[in-house]
Amino acid sequence: MSGREALIRNRLKYLAVAGLLAVVVWLLMMRVCERGFDWSLLARTLLGVHWGWLGAAVGFVLLTYYGRVLRWSVMIRPICPHPSHWRLFSATAIGFTALVFFGRPGELLRPYLIARNENLPFSSQMAAWLLERVYDLLAVVLIFGFALTRIPQNAALGPALQWTLETGGYAVWILALVCVSVLFVLRQYSGFARRRIIEALEFLPSAQHRKVSRFVDSFVRGIEATRNSRAAFLLLFYTVVEWLLIGVCYYCLFQAFPATAGRGWMDVLAFMGLVAFGSIVQLPGIGGGMQVMAVITLTELLGTPLEAATGIALALWVITFVVIMPVGVLFACYEGLSWRKIKELEKEVAL
Repeated sequence: MSGREALIRNRLKYLAVAGLLAVVVWLLMMRVCERGFDWSLLARTLLGVHWGWLGAAVGFVLLTYYGRVLRWSVMIRPICPHPSHWRLFSATAIGFTALVFFGRPGELLRPYLIARNENLPFSSQMAAWLLERVYDLLAVVLIFGFALTRIPQNAALGPALQWTLETGGYAVWILALVCVSVLFVLRQYSGFARRRIIEALEFLPSAQHRKVSRFVDSFVRGIEATRNSRAAFLLLFYTVVEWLLIGVCYYCLFQAFPATAGRGWMDVLAFMGLVAFGSIVQLPGIGGGMQVMAVITLTELLGTPLEAATGIALALWVITFVVIMPVGVLFACYEGLSWRKIKELEKEVAL
């Protein structure tokens, strides 16, 4: 696949996702037209925020970025025994800033910068990035499964829908356990698994087969980094700490707004699971599924007024994505990266 074809394909994916989000937003707008939108309530929601709780949420979010640095240092320790946490944090901040501006492809800038700063092969950092995605995705799936099992207790839904959601939650948990088992097998028998996977995909066209083979190679290299029991434990430990910090951030956010201040941990975790699943969709500049899922969960499942839910969703997006942007811009200036250079690097890495 040529570079131009890859760019066209990525744009088509974004258009498809944007179209889906547009349908959801249109449905929300129809509801607004039916019952109206109280702009004064939205203003009161934003002005009535408890700044202490909101500041605590921001603090915990910033800690999650340093948690990612610690986890990444564990993944690259076999080839870089003493990585610089400062350079890792710089690349992380710049990468997540690019994520806000360019969408998901912008996050690939992070492994590129780490490879450049630490003088490591880019393929090794792609392996670390893939492994990080796997651990985070497993965490999201587990929390999402928990959220589905909690929804029937938080919303007045019909018995059939309640049973469907609860069963779906347990099915998601089973799927996550299967994925963990597969990771364990790959960790123990990585070479054999790599050969079998590549052989099983020989029916693909040569260009696609080469692309998939490179992906499998990177993934297997990332898995091999966890063969050391201590490294595997630290990866799991930092992942748990990462998502605990995110959970505390969401709890602080709930306490910051009067409309959700009375909600307990179970409601917070259910909300976090659904929003984390929605955050997989990330459009350049505006975010995406995160805000939409936050509004839907708050209004339909937690009974929060639409205006208050809109204010909380905006605050959530600012805290989880926008807060890191000034830090990322400062680090980019320190490293001599201009907007044009970052854009060029993003396109190069995406290709």
